[in-house]
Amino acid sequence: MIGVNHYLILAGILFVIGMIGVIRRKNLLMLFFATEIMLNAANIGFVAVGHYLGDYTGQMFAFFIIAIAASEVAVGLGLLILLYKRKNSIDLDVIQNMNG
Repeated sequence: MIGVNHYLILAGILFVIGMIGVIRRKNLLMLFFATEIMLNAANIGFVAVGHYLGDYTGQMFAFFIIAIAASEVAVGLGLLILLYKRKNSIDLDVIQNMNG
C-alpha cells in the first residue's frame, strides 16, 4: 500500500531534481522548467499531507500554486521572447552581460 511517506519521498526527490536544475542550468527556458518541477513537487507534498490529514487545505494550496505557476510562465515567456529578440540567445551568460 502506498502511504504518505512514499508521496513525500517522491516530492523530495522531485524538489532536489528541480533545485539541481536551477543551480546548473545556463539556458533560461530550462531554468523555467526546473522551477516548474520544484513547484509541482510542492504540490505533491501539499496534496499528500492534506489527504493524510483528511483536510482540503493542501489541495487549495496546490490550486493557488498552479495559478502562480501559470502566471510565472506567461510573464517568463514574454521576457524570454524579448531577450531573444534583443540578444539572439537565451543563454544566461550572454544575457548577464549588460551593455549600458
